[in-house]
Amino acid sequence: MARIGIACGGTGGHLFPGLAVAERLRAAGHSVRLYVSTKEIDRVALEPYPEYERLALPVVGWPGLGPRVPHFCRRFWQAYRMAVAEIRVFRPEAVLGMGGFTCAPPLLAAALRRIPTLLHESNAIPGKVTRWLAPRTSHVLLGFADCAAHLAAPSVIVTGTPVRGTLARVPRAEAAAFWGLDPARLTIAVMGGSQGASGLNRMLMRAAPAWSGMAGRIQIIHLAGPGDAELLEINYRRHGLLSAVRAFCTRMETVYSLADLVIARSGASSLTELACFGLPSVLIPYPHAAEDHQARNAEIFRRHGAALLIRESEDGAEELAREVRSLMENSALRAGFAARAAALHPPDAAARVAQEVERALF
Repeated sequence: MARIGIACGGTGGHLFPGLAVAERLRAAGHSVRLYVSTKEIDRVALEPYPEYERLALPVVGWPGLGPRVPHFCRRFWQAYRMAVAEIRVFRPEAVLGMGGFTCAPPLLAAALRRIPTLLHESNAIPGKVTRWLAPRTSHVLLGFADCAAHLAAPSVIVTGTPVRGTLARVPRAEAAAFWGLDPARLTIAVMGGSQGASGLNRMLMRAAPAWSGMAGRIQIIHLAGPGDAELLEINYRRHGLLSAVRAFCTRMETVYSLADLVIARSGASSLTELACFGLPSVLIPYPHAAEDHQARNAEIFRRHGAALLIRESEDGAEELAREVRSLMENSALRAGFAARAAALHPPDAAARVAQEVERALF
C-alpha cells in the first residue's frame, strides 16, 4: 500500500475534509501523514484522532503588502524546509492539499520532486494558494463546479467537499443529553467557525432579546470561539433563553442531530455538513474572507432555496431576529429549506477524492 501525505491545517474548513479523506485512505490500507498548522484549532481538533501521525508546519497566511511580509517569508521558508525534510524521510507517493497556506509548502516540495500532487478547493471561488498552485499541480479537485471558471489547471474534477464518516446522525435524546438540553424543545445552533466568530456573536447578542417571547419553546447551542462564551451565556440568561455555550466542539454530530435551525458562517466545509444533515440555515458570510468567498458559497445555497443569506452589518441583527423568529414559528418553511439543502449534498465526496488520490499513484 502507498504512503500518502495530506496537507490540511489552518482552519476547520481545511482540516476536517482532509481528515475525511484520511479516513478513507487508511481504511484502504494506505499509510497517511497529516501536515497541519501550529494553530490551536488544529491541536484541539486533532485530539480525538491520536491514530494519525502529523507534522505541524509554522507557515502563516499572507498578511498583504506591508511590514509583515518578511515574517511571512521567513515562516514560509522554514515550513518549506521542514516539508522537504519530511519528504526525504516519509517518501510519500502522493501529496494531497486541502487549500490554504498550510498546504503550499508540502505541495510545492512534492511537485518539484515530481511526486504526484492533488489540490482540493472547497469554495465557490479559489483562494490565493489554489490559484497559484493549480497550474503546478497534477489534478485540481473542486467542491463547487462554479469554481472551475476561475482556474487554469491541467486537470479539474468536481468531487464535492468530503465529510468525515464519524459525522453521522445520533438519536436526538443522546444529542440533547450531551449538551444538557431538552430534546423536546426546538433548537437553534449557532456556529461562528474557527475564525470570524466575534462578529457573529455580536449579532446574536443584539438579536436575542427579540426571541424572549419564544423562551419556553426554544433553546440555543452556541459555538462562540475564544473569548465571548461567558458574555453570551449572561446575555441569553438575561432574556430567559435556555442555552449551552462553548468555545469549540469536537462532536459536531451532536450539534447537527439536535439542531432544527442553524445560524452559521458559510465556509464550504460547514455548508457541506449542513447539506449532509439536511438542515435549514441562516448564513452570515464572514465579511473579511479572502475574495469574499463565503458570500459566493452562501449565494449558491440561497440560489437553490436551501438557506437565507444575511450580511453582517449594523442592521443585520434586526433582520436576523425577524427571520429566525419566522422560521422557528413555521415548521413547513423549515422543512422546505431542509429538503433543498439535502439535495445539494454530494454523496461520497470523501470516497471520490480518495479514489482520485489512488489513481494518481499509477
